[in-house]
Amino acid sequence: MSSTTPRICIAMGDPAGVSPELLVKLLSRADLMGLASIAVVGDRRVLAAGEKIAGTRLDIPEVALSDIDRAKPGQPVFVDLGHLDPASIETGQSSAAGGTFAMRNFREALLLAKAGRIDGIMFTPFNKLALKLAGNPYPDEIRWAADILDWKGACSEYNRLDDLWNARVTSHEPMREVADLLTRERIGAAIDATDSMLRGAGIARPRIAVAGYNPHAGEGGVFGREEIDVIAPAVEEAKRRNLAVDGPFPADTVWIKARRGDYDAVLTMYHDQGQIALKLLGFERGVTILGGLPVPIATPAHGTAYDIVGRGIADPSATIKAFETLLMLSTMAKARAAA
Repeated sequence: MSSTTPRICIAMGDPAGVSPELLVKLLSRADLMGLASIAVVGDRRVLAAGEKIAGTRLDIPEVALSDIDRAKPGQPVFVDLGHLDPASIETGQSSAAGGTFAMRNFREALLLAKAGRIDGIMFTPFNKLALKLAGNPYPDEIRWAADILDWKGACSEYNRLDDLWNARVTSHEPMREVADLLTRERIGAAIDATDSMLRGAGIARPRIAVAGYNPHAGEGGVFGREEIDVIAPAVEEAKRRNLAVDGPFPADTVWIKARRGDYDAVLTMYHDQGQIALKLLGFERGVTILGGLPVPIATPAHGTAYDIVGRGIADPSATIKAFETLLMLSTMAKARAAA
């Protein structure tokens, strides 16, 4: 095995949705499995349920957490924690049991990364309500992951669609609170983090477009002053730091500029400014990255798809894209560490 071959851990996600099915469809891709040393963490009974739905039988040996080094390119291994009988949960429904299952798998993967035993983590879709029911104190999984990793630095979700990236100043926040959260410092930090994230993905000088907050980017103050008082000054400060950043642009047209190749990333002020655009541009290819943490982490950008669970029709394209993105990020991180 090459020293640059990444060691990947895949954590099984919410068992009540399409996660088990998607995992089986990914693991059945021998061409992809040969690109990394892969350990899967979960419950064999949940995997078997996914096999039944996907109509595919996998041949993956079981190992203990202490023996994940037995994974080799083309020879993934499975860590059976034996912590959930799929017959005990109702499919298509958020539950504390489903959230506990997903968090336990993710936690074990994070601990493996913290111990330096893996280079990247992928998880199949989580359900945030299920995570909340299971005791997650945060609105999403990224800050919880940071706690497990003992990471005190900045971290944020990013979305990737092919070569186009989306970053956010705020993420899973109630809309009534967003305006108060927009400060020059926070926007400036998000610009810096986006630049760093894209450089880590191999873009030498990332071109970042910053979206406005108000309709028409405020229209010169007619529809609000956030662009004048907060966003534009943060952009100008970033330019003085020699970053390739422009804006603020109206949020309803900035994606047209990005789609035609003018920019590598759009920094949005809140969650749906970017999510709606990217999902319309390519729902089946979108990837979410938990960026800024000590280990690369990726997952499909779509959710648990409770409405189609059990039908065998879940599209694995975004799962495959997430895996490929994680391979890229992990390989580049290993190369930088070895340099």
